Amino acid sequence: MPEPANGDELEHLLSDRGPQLLRTAVLLGGSQQDGEDLLQAALERVVRQRRAVGGGLEAYLRRTLYNLAADGWRRTRTWHRKLPLIRADQVTATPDVAAAVDLRDALIRSLRQLSPQQRAVIVLRYWEQFTEAETAEVLGCTEGTVKTAASRGLKRMRELAGSWLTNDAELAGQEH
Repeated sequence: MPEPANGDELEHLLSDRGPQLLRTAVLLGGSQQDGEDLLQAALERVVRQRRAVGGGLEAYLRRTLYNLAADGWRRTRTWHRKLPLIRADQVTATPDVAAAVDLRDALIRSLRQLSPQQRAVIVLRYWEQFTEAETAEVLGCTEGTVKTAASRGLKRMRELAGSWLTNDAELAGQEH
């Protein structure tokens, strides 16, 4: 039977990796508040299931994060509405900052339109920079499934980005 995770180990993990775990949870949840709630729920589950955790506390916590996020997406089918959209008329920053916000908004919008599996794979592979093997292990699937989900997810994001770039070009042409 694996050794249960103790409170000191969890506290050490959160002090060392807390910001990265929160960033991942925010990306999966779609907003800061939903990400914090998701991380809190995952931590509660880890504390309740201490005996099942064994030695890989961070891996268990990450897998719990992804599973809780996917459960939420499946359960409500409204996960894509969780992220409030930033409207251009609400941005009062300088043009450089506004462009960065617009780019980030476009990226988040495209992520929201992916399937839960594709979204989780894209977040793990390209934000968290996990290898295909690590991603497969966290998600409990094969490396082939990770490759397929990443390929299809990136293709879909390119399609979506193309339509936004076209719309932006048309808007810029109307201003002149």
